[in-house]
Amino acid sequence: MRAWYENLAERERRFVLIGGIGAVVLLILGVVLPLNRNIAQARHRVELKQADLAYIQSVGPELANAGPMGGSGESLVVLVDSSARESGLGKSLSNSQPTGDGGLRVRLEKVPFDGMVAWLARLAQQHGVRVESAEIETAGDAGLVNAGLVLKAG
Repeated sequence: MRAWYENLAERERRFVLIGGIGAVVLLILGVVLPLNRNIAQARHRVELKQADLAYIQSVGPELANAGPMGGSGESLVVLVDSSARESGLGKSLSNSQPTGDGGLRVRLEKVPFDGMVAWLARLAQQHGVRVESAEIETAGDAGLVNAGLVLKAG
């Protein structure tokens, strides 16, 4: 290869040298840099997935303590949320969080009192969910209340 290069005229040597340098630059810009960028993106995605895994592992015990399963195999959180929506109280359900002892703390805002009582009765009859404690206050309009409840599966 060296002998071939030395047998070239001066003008041809420059052309081959410039072409070789151009090919190396194109190789770096077209292959190496995109590959490096893809590797960096993959590393970033792995870091995010590892952080997600660490979070899931940290909240796993809390989710396990979220309460017994309902008759349909649903957790208390899912059961309360889906039954509230079915009863037309989904928009009033502003917050729910596990209490740590298998209960669920629920906050209802501007909910019709009669509808809430009917919903709680249905939860008790169909799923064995009982009200452990309740704080109910008027929401201003007639028949509407704000309620803080602690529910437990029976």
